[in-house]
Amino acid sequence: MRRREFIKAIASSAFVWPLTARAQQGDRMRRIGVLSSLAADDSTGKARIAAFLQEFQQLGWTDNQNVRVDIRWSASRADDIRKFAAELVASSPDVIFAAGGSSVVGPLLQATRTVPIVFATATDPVGAGFVDSLARPGGNATGFMADEYSIGGKWLEVLKQIAPAATRVAVLRNPGVLSGPAQFGVIQAAAPSFKMEVTPLNMRNAADIERDVATFARPRTSGGLIVTASGLATLYRDLIVALAARHKLPAVYPERNFAAAGGLISYGPDLVDQHRRAAGYVDRILKGEKPGDLPVQAPTKYELVINLKTAKALGLTVPPPLLGSANEVIE
Repeated sequence: MRRREFIKAIASSAFVWPLTARAQQGDRMRRIGVLSSLAADDSTGKARIAAFLQEFQQLGWTDNQNVRVDIRWSASRADDIRKFAAELVASSPDVIFAAGGSSVVGPLLQATRTVPIVFATATDPVGAGFVDSLARPGGNATGFMADEYSIGGKWLEVLKQIAPAATRVAVLRNPGVLSGPAQFGVIQAAAPSFKMEVTPLNMRNAADIERDVATFARPRTSGGLIVTASGLATLYRDLIVALAARHKLPAVYPERNFAAAGGLISYGPDLVDQHRRAAGYVDRILKGEKPGDLPVQAPTKYELVINLKTAKALGLTVPPPLLGSANEVIE
């Protein structure tokens, strides 16, 4: 099956595989729990889970034959994350795949310290207490990092390159996860060297985001927007992109899907690739390896994506060096 057809098939399903599947004679059915920080109808979430399942299938795990995958979508709702974490642990899975960052990994580790957990996009897993060290995680969790906090400085640099007249920047962050304040701190520390004034905006719900972005944009002086990575940012992606366009704010985003949705520019790790790589760790654990012995890995692919149509609408000219370093240009 071709990749596009596979993703289409996954996207049209309910993403919860049958609970009554039986293993082939002589084989034990393995059980995988998946907890996503995104919503079931979110295109980004569908693409990430499809990549995981496709790679998992390539490694020899077949639905209804030797594995059953139970997927839960939390839409970044804290109550649902805790509830689904408890439900998945209670189902006695062989491995749980945390398809999200700290907001998902933390509650899963609160629910179990024995069931193996593989995460795909955790930021600073050592600082968050998820693992003892990157090289030797110890406990029952391991996986793949989303990015380093230092990426915040790169976002600010990219913003200044594409919008050199900007003197103010609002940083839209999720204060409920470790990475939100930490990435803001990096941006704040780097701001003086770019002669920028930094304002934090906390993401909690759509109404707060709309109000705070409008308030920041009201002075009509040269301002810009940086959106830090989180499940909430992805959940409110279309709203944030629309607000940046409405208020004429040049904006830098953490993932390609924002630029694809009309955002100006994005820079960050390829998180679809992270989910694909995570399937390999789940496979290795199912074959007997311990999560505490598998090192936490950093991203290997970063993407700079520029939306030229949005740049034109904002009256911006993308400098040739920035354009030349882009991995993808959307026209």
